[in-house]
Amino acid sequence: MTGFHFTVLIQLLYRVGKAPTVILQPNRTVVYRGERVTLRCEIWGGGGTEWTYEWKTNNGNAEKSSNEYIINRVSDTNSGKYSCMARGDHQLTEWSDAVTLTVRLSKPTVILEPSGPVVYRGEKVTLRCEIWGGGGTEWTYEWKTNNGNAEKSSNEYRINRVSDTNSGEYSCMARGDHQLTEWSDAVTLTVRLSKPTVILEPSGPVVYSGEKVTLRCEIWEGGRRTQWTYEWKRNNGNAEKRSREYRIITVNEYHSGKYSCMARGDHQLTEWSDAVTLTVRLPITPTVIKQPSWAQIYRGERVTLRCEIQDDGGTQWTYEWRPNNINSPTSSEFMITADSRGYYSCRGRRDSFTITKWGVITLTVFNSHPAASLSVSPDRVQHLIDQSVTMNCGGNDTKWRMRRFTGSTSPSYVQCSNWGTMHGSSCTINRLEDHSGVYWCESGSGEFSNAVNITVQDDYYDVIILVSPVHPVTEGDPVTLSCRDKEQNLLSNVIFYHNNKLINNDSRGELKISAVSKSDEGFYKCQHSGKESPRSWMSVRGEKD
Repeated sequence: MTGFHFTVLIQLLYRVGKAPTVILQPNRTVVYRGERVTLRCEIWGGGGTEWTYEWKTNNGNAEKSSNEYIINRVSDTNSGKYSCMARGDHQLTEWSDAVTLTVRLSKPTVILEPSGPVVYRGEKVTLRCEIWGGGGTEWTYEWKTNNGNAEKSSNEYRINRVSDTNSGEYSCMARGDHQLTEWSDAVTLTVRLSKPTVILEPSGPVVYSGEKVTLRCEIWEGGRRTQWTYEWKRNNGNAEKRSREYRIITVNEYHSGKYSCMARGDHQLTEWSDAVTLTVRLPITPTVIKQPSWAQIYRGERVTLRCEIQDDGGTQWTYEWRPNNINSPTSSEFMITADSRGYYSCRGRRDSFTITKWGVITLTVFNSHPAASLSVSPDRVQHLIDQSVTMNCGGNDTKWRMRRFTGSTSPSYVQCSNWGTMHGSSCTINRLEDHSGVYWCESGSGEFSNAVNITVQDDYYDVIILVSPVHPVTEGDPVTLSCRDKEQNLLSNVIFYHNNKLINNDSRGELKISAVSKSDEGFYKCQHSGKESPRSWMSVRGEKD
């Protein structure tokens, strides 16, 4: 035949000289259920070539893949032989040597609780046998202790109160569904005698000179009764033998330091305890502060005494006052009505071991009336925030100044022009926000009026106030207390309290005392329809004052 031409295209593939290598990660042929396994096909000397890879598993058919064959969670079906080859740029590698992957049931792991290998007598210990990748199988467990015979148990081996005989190595294995695990790696449990603990009485690390102090060395023996001899060490000095209790009858600054103890008995020796630091300080003397703080206190005035203890903070003190009477508090403040000159003292008590010295203040009370009198309108202690109040200084001097101090101001005794309007000897406050405090008049020559207490009820809604006299009342005089709402309406069905004790009152509208006596002095408050007024102090003075 003429006029015809045949072209034959032959594609030639030539083999690369060296077969690939299968690299296994993790770098071991035995892996455990649930592990992640990566097989990587590496070609030496094939750099720059774009390869496609084929993998052959368990001698089955080849499958195309990347150079990595990843099994995220390996299982029994993944056991077998793995090999790879590659094609690229007219090149064809041989099949790699096969790597055999064996998947086994995970070796159990013994988990110890508490986690440390060292435990102390009497503690509760739990050893738990955990199998990774054995979910869904009903396992029975065996434990091997101290290289002795195996015993069947659950996956937890519990020792409620550990003793010396429990020291040793513990391992476990499991059987289930025709499967048998290997023995786990052994966990070593070491049981020791408990480290002693130093107990300090009184319990705080700070004590005061003159107190009695006891340090006690306590050892937890887990039920044993050992005859111990004890040693004590102070500030890491030489040890000295003593009894279980280290007693200091009268502590002083020399005894400050760190104390630790240890014990010996029945061929046993404990470790040294953790050190307890004892700090000895000089006894505290409280400071008694009076408010108001001016020198001239007149009979019948209300005075607050405050007991201040300078310590390092955090101590819960209870307080004692002298002279003590039925109204003496256990708090740091003592509210009295000035009656006569005398001494008032306080001390703090932390516990049966720690008592401060007595702090003393001398209260001088003047029988004569002050050079001026301070009157209040409306004439009561409690007031509402959105109402005005006027205070008037009456006396011979025409240059009286109104002064005060409150809980929100320092004792600088700011004057009326800072918070009100002064007209002659009168001071008017139109809005009483933040104006609760003690008020008095002061002349240019340093004379003072009596002081009065003003309490502002600062709630806008549904408030009630107690109407009580702002000045001391005289024994034998009648007194009427009442309860009013924010509109100044007199309330009925009211309950009154004196020093937080319910008063039996028939009228239920006003509390009337026909002839007041010293026993009527104290705090009063009222309740109405679930609302309660603040409490106010009513002072009572003698007939001759």
